[in-house]
Amino acid sequence: MNISDFNKNPFKTNIFPLLMNQFRTEKDVLGEVEVPLNSYYGSFTKRAKENFRISGIKAHREFLFSLASVKKAAAISNMELKQLDKALGDAIVKAADEVIAGKFDDEFVLDVYQAGAGTPFNMNMNEVIANRATEILGGRLGQYIANPNNHVNMAQSTNDVIPTATRIAILLLLEELVGESKKFGSSLRKKSDEFREILKVGRTHWEDAVPITLGQEFESYAVSIAKSVERISNAAEELKELGIGGTAVGTGITAHPEFHKTIVRSLSQLLNINFKTSNNLIELTQNYNCFVSFSGALKMLAMDMFRISNNLSILNSGPKGGIAEIILPDVEPGSSIMPGKINPSIPECVIMVCYDVMGKDKTIELAAQYSILELNVMCPVIAYDILQSMKMLANALKMFRELCIDGIKADGQRCRELLEKSTATATALNPYLGYQAVSRIVKEAIRENKTIKEIILKYGLIEESDLSRILKKAI
Repeated sequence: MNISDFNKNPFKTNIFPLLMNQFRTEKDVLGEVEVPLNSYYGSFTKRAKENFRISGIKAHREFLFSLASVKKAAAISNMELKQLDKALGDAIVKAADEVIAGKFDDEFVLDVYQAGAGTPFNMNMNEVIANRATEILGGRLGQYIANPNNHVNMAQSTNDVIPTATRIAILLLLEELVGESKKFGSSLRKKSDEFREILKVGRTHWEDAVPITLGQEFESYAVSIAKSVERISNAAEELKELGIGGTAVGTGITAHPEFHKTIVRSLSQLLNINFKTSNNLIELTQNYNCFVSFSGALKMLAMDMFRISNNLSILNSGPKGGIAEIILPDVEPGSSIMPGKINPSIPECVIMVCYDVMGKDKTIELAAQYSILELNVMCPVIAYDILQSMKMLANALKMFRELCIDGIKADGQRCRELLEKSTATATALNPYLGYQAVSRIVKEAIRENKTIKEIILKYGLIEESDLSRILKKAI
């Protein structure tokens, strides 16, 4: 970049100080802090960046979008309530819009593992918006005509801002996750229709049980996914109740008495989500059970996906030495040493994702449990883990559907072969021969490597025409 290019950038102010000095000096309660001259973050972010070098993982874009939306809605609400000067408020709103648009993503430099409650996240956003608003008002970076604490953070605390932004970010990601879940369920139902007439062995305890159709198996998977979608959607409703306006401990100290209702209305209009006010902001500041409920619903979706993945891998096992009732699409070679080997790679990847989501759910449960007196300080890790789980599940569902479910084929001949050789039809004979007699028939059939039908006809226990009718009815 040359000087002329730099001058065209509306987010920079003066090139000459930058050429002479790489830093600007800011002051806070602990003393002076050297901040990169052209950065939009300030002293608080600089300290936090140096303190918390843990994972290298930054906040999700949806979280930053939501956090900036809270700041915008707060400025609009404070202006409406005559608490914030209009010129300052308008500059803050404009700066927040630019953050929402992604123009300052590189300024959000903090690790997701950080100080309790997410104060670094909140102040990073406050400083970026304050510095950009200061520029809009004709000032320079670090001058803070718009102050991070007094203006951008007016009527707010980290303790109500971060949980609110977390709730919003989850709701923003909800549509994609629910959409992918429904598409996945639809693919399973299509396979259920395709496989409706294919008879096979139903198994319990890893043993032959009773006949079932392949279509019935896939239908059961689709029903499970539909139930998971319903659980997730229901759990999301509680997240629409916002605690913003409660400030530090839920009492609303420093906020206008009407601020809570005003900002909830403003956020509803800005984001087109029907958010709800609360009649007890203190409870919302302390209690994060809503996150536990939502994460639990994600975990149950992961459990369904795990079960389906595992079952498909088992039914696909072979190609010659296993069950091999279905054939999964080939997506890659399965071995670096065994020529021609193909593995159930997609289901295996899904299972890894499911394990990770289940582990994150446990972290969220423990973090939500860490509510002490008036505050839970674990929201940053809760926010990261829930949002990450939602993204991984949505991506895994898409992959699972496109690269596995849609291309599954049934081996009808193999299904019939295994059913005829199995003892799965024996239960249907109980009403005619009794449990003990059928048990002896099963034992003999296994011992002599014959079918149930062959043993019954051997002893003339049932006429062949009647036996065929009974077995057909059972299937």
